[in-house]
Amino acid sequence: MLTDTEIRKSKAGEKPYRLSDGRGLFLFVTPAGGRIWRWKYRYDGTEKLMVLGSYPDVPLVLARERHAKARSLLATGVDPMEQRKAEKTALKATAENSFQSIAGLWWEHWRVGKSPRHADTTRRRMEQNILPQLGARPIAEIEAPELVTMVKAIEARGAGDLAKRALETVGQIFRFAIAHGHGVKRNPAADVKPADVLKQIKKTNFARIDAKELPGLLRAIECYQGRTITRLAMRLMALTFVRTSELIEARWGEFDLEARRWNIPAERMKMDTPHIVPLATQAIEVLEMLRSLTGAGELLFPGDRNPNRCMSNNTILKALERMGYKRRMTGHGFRGLASTILHEQGFEHAHIELQLAHAERNAVSASYNHAEYLQARARMMQRWADFLELTQRGGRVLPFRSDVA
Repeated sequence: MLTDTEIRKSKAGEKPYRLSDGRGLFLFVTPAGGRIWRWKYRYDGTEKLMVLGSYPDVPLVLARERHAKARSLLATGVDPMEQRKAEKTALKATAENSFQSIAGLWWEHWRVGKSPRHADTTRRRMEQNILPQLGARPIAEIEAPELVTMVKAIEARGAGDLAKRALETVGQIFRFAIAHGHGVKRNPAADVKPADVLKQIKKTNFARIDAKELPGLLRAIECYQGRTITRLAMRLMALTFVRTSELIEARWGEFDLEARRWNIPAERMKMDTPHIVPLATQAIEVLEMLRSLTGAGELLFPGDRNPNRCMSNNTILKALERMGYKRRMTGHGFRGLASTILHEQGFEHAHIELQLAHAERNAVSASYNHAEYLQARARMMQRWADFLELTQRGGRVLPFRSDVA
């Protein structure tokens, strides 16, 4: 029988040779220096040669263990090499029909027509919340209790809304698997309703001040002692009332100051459709100030540490907190204030909803690109900017009407 010392001292020769360990097991040494464990045996009258691994990855003791296991299998009348081939085939089939594999196929199918950001967000949520629990499981073997365990684990992290979305995503993946013949006969997600397993989430609106507090907020923004870029970001948000992500990810290439328009591409919008923001004179003034600070780059609001990435999503929120508006005002609050005040002053509901990018585009698509609609919205945005400027100067909320020229 071989010893570890003999194996370590073995050298490559001009021709391959064997170091026998008995009972058909031997180490095959090649001229190139390779050392391979092999076992010669006979099955059904045919001589066969089975590879048990390479030395030193497979040391002597492990080679003997594999040899003994293969001999025991042979003694039962089973060909060890055919058995190993069958196990590899079964393992491959399991991997191809694992939940993770089918989820990847579903995502590739589902993401067509979606914005890259939305698709990437969905993929990351799936990788972080769903696949760690279900990914390795054969999709056809997953039952409803496993889904409940998954969503309740997400809920336990304080992410109840994310747990509900995860259950919806899993349901879509199962429907895809059924439709494309991946061995799934039923959708276990259909047996689970979020209300049956998740705590009811109390819906809360984004914090925002009352309209009567607007003058104080506008003065606080004007006197903000932090970064100038942050102060200008808050001013532009108040003037345009776009979403925080739409603001901080803005690129200079989206602006046509001569036409007084900000054209936000579909891939940056929540509704995956392009959005037009008419620019008031005051908004253009803010942009001209920003251009002197960040106009050499691509982003309007680059990060403090990395100019190639936009400022943090929390920058405006933290600035509002330092100004004394913690839990009283958010970036999203500017949208709520604008909506409330513009509705109270008699502006057209459709114009306001379009400017907030709330409206269903299939209902108003014909009007959305119509020149008269854009002109009406441009007038509304200029009146809104004039209102903010006068309110800041006057220290009180001043009335203004939609029909004032």
